[in-house]
Amino acid sequence: MPDRIAVVGAGISGLSVAHFLKEKKYDVTVYEKESMPGGLIRCLRIDGSLFHTCGGHVFNSKCEDVLNWFWSFFNQKEEFQKAERKSVVSMETGKMIPYPIENHVYLFDHETQKSIIRDMLSISQAGERTFESFEDFLKGRFGDTLYKLYFKPYNEKVWRRNLKQVPLLWLKDKLPMPTVEDVILNNINHIEEKQFVHSSFYYEKNDGSQFIANRLAEGLNIKYNEEIDCLSNVNGQWMLKGEYYDKIVFCGNIKQLPELIKDTDCIENYQQEISNLEYHGTTAVFCEIDKNSFSWIYQPSRKHDSHRIICTGNFAISNNGISVPTERITATIEFTDEISKEDILKNLERIPFHPQYITHQYNRYTYPIQDDNTRNIIKGLKNELAKRNFFFTGRFADWEYYNMDAAIKAAMNTLETIENKA
Repeated sequence: MPDRIAVVGAGISGLSVAHFLKEKKYDVTVYEKESMPGGLIRCLRIDGSLFHTCGGHVFNSKCEDVLNWFWSFFNQKEEFQKAERKSVVSMETGKMIPYPIENHVYLFDHETQKSIIRDMLSISQAGERTFESFEDFLKGRFGDTLYKLYFKPYNEKVWRRNLKQVPLLWLKDKLPMPTVEDVILNNINHIEEKQFVHSSFYYEKNDGSQFIANRLAEGLNIKYNEEIDCLSNVNGQWMLKGEYYDKIVFCGNIKQLPELIKDTDCIENYQQEISNLEYHGTTAVFCEIDKNSFSWIYQPSRKHDSHRIICTGNFAISNNGISVPTERITATIEFTDEISKEDILKNLERIPFHPQYITHQYNRYTYPIQDDNTRNIIKGLKNELAKRNFFFTGRFADWEYYNMDAAIKAAMNTLETIENKA
C-alpha cells in the first residue's frame, strides 16, 4: 500500500506538491479551507472583470525543470500569451520614467543627471564593498540621488519602516543588480533590462492565475471548505479530520503550527521564534483607470500611500468586463497593510490615471519579512519535523518571498526531501 499523505492548502505550493507526490504513486488528499483553489493567486470576477485579490500573478522561470513541468499542464500557444514587461516609475512631478530607473538617467533634467553621474563615479572609486542593510545596499549600488528620488520613498511605502532595519536576504532574484559599467552602458545605448526573470512573462488569456489554479486542481482529491484546527501525531501517524495519514505536507502559514500540532514536543522549542516572525499585509484595491500601455507602475510619490499599480487589464483583454469603457482598463492598486475604504477613496483622488473604485480586499499576510536568523529557524524546524514525517513548503510556510515559479521549485525540493527520507 502506498503511503497516505495529506497536503494542507490548495494554493500554488499545495497544488504543485500534490501533483509531484501523486506522480510518485502516493495516495494524496488535499485539504483547503476555502471553496476554491488558489491561495495567494486567487482571482474573482467582479461585474465581468478579473480581480487579482492579492497582487497580479504572472508566470515565467529560469529553471528548466519548472518550465517543463508547468507547460505539461497547459497549451502555451492557445491558452497563454507572452508579454514584455513594460513598467514605469511615476515620479513626484508626474513624469513617467521607465523601470528600472537607473537605466533611464538620460530622461532626467541635466542637473539631476550630473548628480547621478557624480554618485556613480564615487561608487566606482569605492570598489567592491559589503552592505549591512537594505538602505546601505541601495545607496551603495545606485547612489544618493536615485535613493532620494525613488528607492527611499518607494521602499518606505512598501516596508513601512526605516530601511536600515530591512535585511538583505530577500533580495536574490528580486531586483536587477547592475554594476556602474552596466548603468553607464545601458544609458548610452538605451538598453532595456532583460535579465530579470519577469522581464517577459506568460499570462493566461481568460481567467489569469485562477485558471492556473483551477487546471492544477484537476485530477487531485481536494476537500474544500475544510478548516484544519488540529494535527495529532498518534503512534507514528498523523490524524487530520478523523483520518490517519503517514505523512503531512503543510502549505499554510507557519504561525499556525504551534496551535495546530499536538503531541510533538519539538514545536515548543520554536514557538517563540515563530511568534516573532514579522510580515506585512496588503490592501488590494480593484479599480478602473485610464487606458495606458504599462504592466506595473511604481509610485514613490509622497502625495499618496499606494506603492504600485498593477495594470491587470493590460495582461489580457478578458480581464476587462463589458462595462469597462474602451478608454479605460481595470487595475489593482496596492497599499501596504490595512487601509479603510474612506482612506482608500481619499488616496485615489491623488493617484494618477484617474482611478475609480470597484472593490477591495485586505490580505493580512502578503510579504514575509526575514532577519539574519530566519532561514536557520526554518531549516532547524524542518529537520526536526521531517523526523516525524511532517514537511512544509510555501511562501508563508518557508517564510520566503516566493513568486509562483519559486513556489513550484520549492515544492519540487520538498518532494526530494520526502523521497530521500523514505
